[in-house]
Amino acid sequence: MATNVAKIQEEILALSETDYQQLKQWFNDLEWEKWDRQIEADSNAGKLDFLIDEALEAEEKGTLKNLEDL
Repeated sequence: MATNVAKIQEEILALSETDYQQLKQWFNDLEWEKWDRQIEADSNAGKLDFLIDEALEAEEKGTLKNLEDL
């Protein structure tokens, strides 16, 4: 008996190129949404505060780089 994942994989392989590209885009969008939620949760929990501290320290030292210059 095939697992659910194996069945899904078989179905994916049977997709037309257009349907495959749509599914691929959907997965990509889903991953970015999950990433955004994780970044927001980490930020709200203060886990990214060290980045602000590093940027402020670099600004004080005059070593902060403008992203447009990179």
